[in-house]
Amino acid sequence: MSFITDAASGIGIATIDGKKTLDVWYPSPALSSSPIQLLDTSKYERKDDVRGCEIKIVKTNIKDLSKHAESVEDAYLRLHLLSTRLVKPRSINLEGIFSILNNVAWTTIGPVLPDKVESVRIYAKKSGMHLTIFSLDKFPRMLDYVTPSGVRIADADRVRLGAYLANGTTVMHEGFVNFNAGTLGKSMVEGRISAGVVIGDGTDIGGGASIMGTLSGGGQEVISVGENCLIGANAGLGISLGNNCIIEAGLYLTAGTKVLLPDGKIIKAKELSGASNLLFRRNSQTGAVEASTKSGNWTGLNSVLHTN
Repeated sequence: MSFITDAASGIGIATIDGKKTLDVWYPSPALSSSPIQLLDTSKYERKDDVRGCEIKIVKTNIKDLSKHAESVEDAYLRLHLLSTRLVKPRSINLEGIFSILNNVAWTTIGPVLPDKVESVRIYAKKSGMHLTIFSLDKFPRMLDYVTPSGVRIADADRVRLGAYLANGTTVMHEGFVNFNAGTLGKSMVEGRISAGVVIGDGTDIGGGASIMGTLSGGGQEVISVGENCLIGANAGLGISLGNNCIIEAGLYLTAGTKVLLPDGKIIKAKELSGASNLLFRRNSQTGAVEASTKSGNWTGLNSVLHTN
């Protein structure tokens, strides 16, 4: 996979506990070597006695986005670039980001190290505050850092920082969008868009549907879904789709799924990866997974897609 080689920079507000950076907010990240100065640094730096951490201003410069991230500050700038739509998913190097980011308790008073939560809870009570913990995770909610224009998100917990949501995207209550993934046009997201997955304009991911990513042993197939596709409710997808495709509700189509073609041939679904104008469904009488052209005419398997 090729990445852009642009520089990036940003001036951010970081939460630092000892030698660990818990998070960084970049109000105006830039795809250049010259950071945009929006903050009066003298007004933000302070010590947070409740959480036992410091709030500091950081200046981050990335010389080449095709190289690995080198720090938490570097990683957060890359995630901000994605969610602010300055770069698209899979266009910058995010390899190794899990080993760089710290696991954090995301709370109503800001990020806290997990092993300090109980002491912070006591201190918060003494100060008249109630501590609510949203999650223990390495990635925060996108909306706590970036609010993209022209989108609707029913549940902020369901979209991670680093998600890319195009103008016109709606993410419903059970929808989920991971980092380095998202929508490239107006889309309805009622299912799961895993890390590394992008979907095209006019595509609908049905309720409970899941598109496989590359994390947690999900394989190395990077999945794209084209324009005007429908992935039915509770369906699953493990191959790429071209434009104007339909996956029947409840059908889980992995790369190894055996698919019956109109000409009687049986192939693995991965051989159809990237093809357009296909309808995938399970025959309710035989149980076989079938693929047919939406126009009803089958012109044979594309030789380019038939290379094993």
